[in-house]
Amino acid sequence: MKKPSLPRNVWVMTVASFLTDVSSDMVNNLVPLFLANALGARTGTIGLIEGVAESTSSFVKLLSGWWSDRVVSRKPPTITGYALSSLAKPLLAFAGSWAGVLAVRFGDRLGKGIRTAPRDALLADSTPAEQRGLAFGIHRAGDSLGAVAGVGVALLIVWLMQGNEAALSRATFQRIALVSAIPAFLAVLVLIAGLSEKRRVAPAAGQPILASLGDMPVPFRRFLLIFALFTLGNSADAFVVLRAQERGLSVAGVLAMLMVFNLVYAGVAGPAGGLSDRVGRPRLILAGWAVYAVIYLGLAAAAAAWQVVALFIAYGLYHGLVEGNARAYVADLAGEAQRGSAYGLYHAVVGFVTLPASLIAGVLWQGAGNWAGFGPAAPFLFGAALAGVAVLLFRLTMPASAIAENAG
Repeated sequence: MKKPSLPRNVWVMTVASFLTDVSSDMVNNLVPLFLANALGARTGTIGLIEGVAESTSSFVKLLSGWWSDRVVSRKPPTITGYALSSLAKPLLAFAGSWAGVLAVRFGDRLGKGIRTAPRDALLADSTPAEQRGLAFGIHRAGDSLGAVAGVGVALLIVWLMQGNEAALSRATFQRIALVSAIPAFLAVLVLIAGLSEKRRVAPAAGQPILASLGDMPVPFRRFLLIFALFTLGNSADAFVVLRAQERGLSVAGVLAMLMVFNLVYAGVAGPAGGLSDRVGRPRLILAGWAVYAVIYLGLAAAAAAWQVVALFIAYGLYHGLVEGNARAYVADLAGEAQRGSAYGLYHAVVGFVTLPASLIAGVLWQGAGNWAGFGPAAPFLFGAALAGVAVLLFRLTMPASAIAENAG
């Protein structure tokens, strides 16, 4: 018997994510190079900016997810968040210092904080349980294909403006930031015109925000704790970009590497999501974390640019296996009435841990010459070690976690 097609909302949100990532990946991947090449920022500062940009929006993710469970519609915060990011991103063209970059990145991530939990909950609400992995996989694939297109546009602008130069110029970055506004605003229009939602009955009274975690099922709390431990070693991908440049890759080469990485991510995400509907999400999450550990060990040992390129392309396999399936697994573990709060907690915890993760990575990298064993390889060794611990802990607790596997 033929399976029913995915609901319209899945495709609308996939198109919006595609357009948003066209915009985001045009500019965000180049922010660390802009900071290092044009503004002279050190890796410790870059780690601080990336960590603060993600973590300061985490409390908003918690609030927006909790709030979306207590109102009749998740659509308004979803659209508001996308609109705020669309307004913030082009302002990077006018940033003249690392503090200015931090302010704009905060605004962009604030928008993401507002939209992410309600959007994921709306996606889960719109999809039957037996198609949930596929729906999240398709959504992540659209996101990744948008990244491919965005990096492609950025690569074209870089090539036209500065050829194969090793360092990114201020003028090139400014042009890319301004062009990124076009797909960002198109994404908002798609959501306004296409997103639909059955108005839910809001609960008469809700738990306080900080009580939400204690009210969640034990398997969800266990998974969240292990995921936080893994994330502590998962510093911003800005450090992989810097590693590639440090090993001799040009700006154009970095962008080409990012395009192929996202093609792998997009190609894996959809099939991996569909597979998780049949075999269970914990198995694919475990496989993804194991792949991550191996790749980070390779990045630590990489002696040439081509080795970083090959490993980063393979890194798309980790993202394809884990990103969509982890979000679908959150919906499996949390009941429908708590779904927004669960996504808020999931994204908030990951965001809060991102700040120390990026700071640790920046300090480990910057420690070269000061302490033996520190330097560009150190953040990747640290990440591989924590990924290994997370794999072990998740494997030991999987029988308890799996009780909600593929449950509605």
